[in-house]
Amino acid sequence: MTMETSMKTVGTIADVQDVLSTVRTQGKKVGFVPTMGNLHDGHLSLVREAKKRCDYVVVSIYVNQLQFGPNEDYDSYPRTFEEDQELLVQEGVDLLFTPTSHEIYPEGAEHHTVVRVDALDGMHCGSSRPGFFTGIATIVCKLFNILRPDVAVFGEKDFQQLAIIRKMVEDLCMPIEVVGAPIARADSGLALSSRNGYLTADERNAAALLYQVISEAREQILAGERNYDAIHRDGFVKLARAGFKPDYFNIVDRHTLQPATLKDDKLVILAAAMLGRARLIDNVQLDI
Repeated sequence: MTMETSMKTVGTIADVQDVLSTVRTQGKKVGFVPTMGNLHDGHLSLVREAKKRCDYVVVSIYVNQLQFGPNEDYDSYPRTFEEDQELLVQEGVDLLFTPTSHEIYPEGAEHHTVVRVDALDGMHCGSSRPGFFTGIATIVCKLFNILRPDVAVFGEKDFQQLAIIRKMVEDLCMPIEVVGAPIARADSGLALSSRNGYLTADERNAAALLYQVISEAREQILAGERNYDAIHRDGFVKLARAGFKPDYFNIVDRHTLQPATLKDDKLVILAAAMLGRARLIDNVQLDI
């Protein structure tokens, strides 16, 4: 049954700012969840987290071309607006912001000022997808300036993205609390992602191995193994043998995202691999 809600949908910066100006005069705490649509339960878990923390929740749907490379899936990225809108209504979202590209980049994305977080870019996903995190930092910075939320919620699945957004907010003195929400997973352990829709049934069954392999690496470290290079190589080989095309399998410090040393005690294992048409990413955190 659909929950009755008064969710508004607006598409212009002027309209969304007008709505939120009224909301703020009522003393309400504003939460924000930015998305590219094609929503699944992972996104909805972020909405639920925002609702726990805030009085008024805004979700944006915008497929940001600035974060897609020339050979990536911008044109084919799944767009399911009506289904997304219904899901957000059911979750009791207050406001949906759906800007056009002309609204966001009126002179074209190629002529737009960009935001770069060099300290955390250029490695992991940033190494294989140059410009990706500049595109993300730019659109998130722009959305933050448009909406001025009190709280913004992001998924921990995109760990490097979350770290970059946190550093951007800190470095640019943005008065926004950035919250990381736990990874939502299928029963198999596969991290939920819009790009999972590219997987065939057989590939979806195989895809759960990514989480299994990084979890095994985590257990090795917790059991006392400190040869991180060997764990890295072993994870890479296991994925390749299972039919993945591994991009990276890295054991890093959670704060700097640099390769873990024996002095580091707060780690994250980051992995990315292609399986068929889908690029899968996942991670597990651990304290030692």
